[in-house]
Amino acid sequence: MDTSYTDRHWQSADGLTLHFREYGAANARPPVICLHGLTRNARDFEDLAPHIASQGWRVLVPSMRGRGDSDYAEDPASYQVGTYTGDLMALLETEGIAQFVSIGTSMGGLITLALAAIEPDRVAAALLNDVGPVLETAGLDAIKSYIGQGRSFPTWMHAARALEETHGAAFPEYETEQWIAMAKRSLTLCNNGRIAFDYDMKIAEPIIAADEAAVPPDLWPAFDRLAQNPLALLRGELSQLLSPTAFAEMQQRAPGAIAATVPGVGHAPTLDEPAAREAIDQLLARVA
Repeated sequence: MDTSYTDRHWQSADGLTLHFREYGAANARPPVICLHGLTRNARDFEDLAPHIASQGWRVLVPSMRGRGDSDYAEDPASYQVGTYTGDLMALLETEGIAQFVSIGTSMGGLITLALAAIEPDRVAAALLNDVGPVLETAGLDAIKSYIGQGRSFPTWMHAARALEETHGAAFPEYETEQWIAMAKRSLTLCNNGRIAFDYDMKIAEPIIAADEAAVPPDLWPAFDRLAQNPLALLRGELSQLLSPTAFAEMQQRAPGAIAATVPGVGHAPTLDEPAAREAIDQLLARVA
């Protein structure tokens, strides 16, 4: 499978240079855009994006502001879903994209819902990965407990062990090599030789300050709009963020949606799991 990509950039409305990876080539299909979670970056989809591109899709994988190779914002208050949605719209305009298929993990799913609330015709189809209109306090508190701490590590093994300490309950079956792989997706080697998380620590400020972790209010209307097009819903079996009750309501309101629970993992499935890949492939088949 061809895993090659092109590094490309676009400009935000407030002058930031933002980075995305492009896999595959433009064609008559709407492109697929993979949107990562809160503390993550484009590397999260380094296995999934080539898989999708191998089926004839153009795939764009942005790192949102303050993450990966994208610029950090001068104003930490801009680290919120409304601004990320504006950045995504700027990408769509720059690339001349009228419609796209969204694959949104956690925060990426909230961006998808926020866009559907204001420009629903942009989203031709969507997958919401362990996120929905109702999020659990326990999951939000867990995120607040680790975000923005600014830790660094001398080796990848130390970084992997730190991730296991924080996220072990969400991935109880992970082996050492899987933790190292996760570390290499979410951390980076710095100029001083230390390994640190690959995001601006200031992204935590609006979340710590907000009662509901900066989640936009009342996303059910946007969800109902997404449900009019091909839709896939994923929940990690052990998720603290998306409850079984909320997941059941999502399925009830979107009876035609593909829905799957990814066994043995919590927040959030990596989308490399067999159940996740099957749901993604089914969704894309409906669009194609």
